[in-house]
Amino acid sequence: MVSAQLHFLCLLTLYLTCGYGEEGKFSGPLKPMTFSIFEGQEPSQVIFQFKTNPPAVTFELTGETDGIFKIEKDGLLYHTRALDRETRAVHHLQLAALDSHGAIVDGPVPITIEVKDINDNRPTFLQSKYEGSVRQNSRPGKPFMYVNATDLDDPATPNGQLFYQIVIQLPQINDVMYFQIDSKTGAISLTPEGSQELDPVKNPSYNLVVSVKDMGGQSENSFSDTTYVDISIRENIWKAPEPVEIRENSTDPHPIKITQVQWNDPGAQYSLVNKEKLSPFPFSIDQEGNIYVTQALDREEKNSHVFFATAKDENGKPLAYPLEIYVKVIDINDNPPTCLSPVTVFEVQENEPLGNSIGIFEAHDMDEANNINSILKYKLVDQTPKVPSDGLFLIGEYEGKVQLSKQSLKKQDSPQYNLSIEVSDVDFKTLCYIQVNVIDINDQIPIFETSNYGSKTLSEDTAIGSTILIIQATDADEPFTGSSKILYKIVQGDTEGRLEVVTDPTTNAGYVKIKKPLDFETQPVSSIVFQAENPEPLVKGIEYNASSFASFELIVTDVNEVPVFPQRIFQANVSEDAAVGSRVGNVTARDPEGLTVSYSLKGNMRGWLKIDSVTGEIFSAAPLDRETESVYRVQVVATEVGGSSLSSTADFHLVLTDVNDNPPRLAKDYTGLFFCHPLSAPGSLIFEVTDDDQQSLRRPKFTFALGREGLQSDWEVSKINGELSNVQ
Repeated sequence: MVSAQLHFLCLLTLYLTCGYGEEGKFSGPLKPMTFSIFEGQEPSQVIFQFKTNPPAVTFELTGETDGIFKIEKDGLLYHTRALDRETRAVHHLQLAALDSHGAIVDGPVPITIEVKDINDNRPTFLQSKYEGSVRQNSRPGKPFMYVNATDLDDPATPNGQLFYQIVIQLPQINDVMYFQIDSKTGAISLTPEGSQELDPVKNPSYNLVVSVKDMGGQSENSFSDTTYVDISIRENIWKAPEPVEIRENSTDPHPIKITQVQWNDPGAQYSLVNKEKLSPFPFSIDQEGNIYVTQALDREEKNSHVFFATAKDENGKPLAYPLEIYVKVIDINDNPPTCLSPVTVFEVQENEPLGNSIGIFEAHDMDEANNINSILKYKLVDQTPKVPSDGLFLIGEYEGKVQLSKQSLKKQDSPQYNLSIEVSDVDFKTLCYIQVNVIDINDQIPIFETSNYGSKTLSEDTAIGSTILIIQATDADEPFTGSSKILYKIVQGDTEGRLEVVTDPTTNAGYVKIKKPLDFETQPVSSIVFQAENPEPLVKGIEYNASSFASFELIVTDVNEVPVFPQRIFQANVSEDAAVGSRVGNVTARDPEGLTVSYSLKGNMRGWLKIDSVTGEIFSAAPLDRETESVYRVQVVATEVGGSSLSSTADFHLVLTDVNDNPPRLAKDYTGLFFCHPLSAPGSLIFEVTDDDQQSLRRPKFTFALGREGLQSDWEVSKINGELSNVQ
């Protein structure tokens, strides 16, 4: 009894000191109300005082009181112990006013108590240890596992908002983090460095310590928890497959699976890139990464294929680098041997020794080289004619070398033999043909009809291409063969190559012609020696002798030639203010006959130049003026002295460089212009000035002034720019 009275006195004191006695914020009539109270507050806290009019004398509180909420007879609502939001977040109560007999005179009305959260619970991981795995080269940022924690505090407040963080990574190489965690969801993924550098061979596993904090990790007073994460690294399966071999011309139903690529995680979208731009592209891929050949391939058309497989995410973004797919087309024997030409022609000299090679016969097979399908065998199956006997030839089974097998050939027996050669691979046979022509042996040398063709006198100006001599040799070998054809060459007396000999193929006559100009001054007399020879080598034991050589003397007579200048145009530069008599240049000429040369000028219209007739030096003879003529052109005449007075000319160009030797002047005549204005109406006139010198030698600006002092009081001059002035 004493305890209850003491409790009531405490409430009364709190009620009076806090001002609950005044109707307003903390007191009022009985009506539905909602109150918000922080959990954990001290007990016996007054919530509200309800007031009613008589005859109510007390109150009745029912509902989810949990033995915590009480109400006094005078309407004071309070709680007797601290609230716990995690036990009950909302208390739904009913409050009624009773009279002295216990009958309800007002209400009941609903009273709602909302328990507001405080941070009184720490986050807790659902597991003390997590295990996961990830493949090397997986896409960075894509989660491969999650850690989860819970917090009993209100998730709608910072008290229940969790923040995840990786605290430790072991091993940690070069302070680089290979793993990252979403601070809100706890999703663990690879960093870009982890995607590139993780290698199960070097480090097959990693250990993480992960923490979780409440208050969004922003408060020093937040609670936290930690857990351990063990991650195993699996090998990347996004690898280029081994090279694929496909037998050509397959008759199996297509498409045929030939290989497979696979991304590390499910859901990738696969496609092929046709690197070689083939049309149609004979390969395809499905969404399981299976690669198919869609049609039969032909090795002879293309012996290998290279293309790329790509993997993309659901947004079309590449997941990794493309993989190269290499397909080799395996050969089958689907091509017969072919002859390189309808008939292969060989030549053999008569009396050729037995066993000598006549030639190498070759056929071709389009199947793969250095493969059994393209290995060819040769067999001689027929010889026509069979004189003096059959079997005169043989052919190497694999090499194709054709040889004489029985005896040397005689052209009188047959000038030609036709051979049929069977060419075969493992499945096919082809017939090819060889023609063997028997040619006369080169056992006769060319013989000149005369050993000395005498002499020939020509002037040095004889035209190039002129035929000056016809020489003739004969050869007793078979006509129109390499053994009887004659080629002539000059072996002595023409070191400058001024002559050439052209052979007539029908008569073997040699036409000696002038190839380069003759020159009396260089070589007036030449002793020429010709040699006649065959394009085919002579047989063993036969040599060229004196009968294959002939001589000829060429005498060149002199022709008086004009002097020769070393160049067509001579040019010199000189300043226009050069003093009269200054040396401005020189020219030279040479007379082929060695005569003295005299120089003179032609076309010296202004008389500005003179020339020393002996040395060719040129001097100024009068003042020069660039503004009159900037390039002065004359001709220099070189005349031989003591001969026929022949002459030649060359051009001399004298380029005059400018000096500032001209005053400014009015650009046009202004003497016919005048104007008259009253004093109240002034006028103006614009003058333009120029200078005949080059722009680079003009002063940067002209200056302007009126010449007479009497005009200066009535007129003034102002510059518009460097070349215009305004007089007003």
